[in-house]
Amino acid sequence: MDHKKELKEMYKEMKIEAGVFTMTNKQNGKVFVGSFNNLKRLNGFQFSLKTNSYTNKKLQADFNTFGQDAFDLEIVEYLKKKEEGYFDAKRELEKLEQKWLDTLQPFGDRGYNA
Repeated sequence: MDHKKELKEMYKEMKIEAGVFTMTNKQNGKVFVGSFNNLKRLNGFQFSLKTNSYTNKKLQADFNTFGQDAFDLEIVEYLKKKEEGYFDAKRELEKLEQKWLDTLQPFGDRGYNA
């Protein structure tokens, strides 16, 4: 098997995990709660902050002020998929993110969520 074909097969077999993450500012304690249907997208999230192009202006401003090292990024919960029956992953991920928003209340002076 050629190398390119082997890499494609490995990519297809990679497990895609969805979940909720937090980004906490260690300087002021503010928290951002977010989720992705593919947590590998966290790299793109961090890249957009580094390139000053993230859409959340408050988070972007503090990231620019304090720098990357002032933030902790943590996956707080993975989406557990049902083995049988119908499973609406998008809806379940929204509910999971809402659970964390309700728990952490990252609004106003406490965080970056609107």
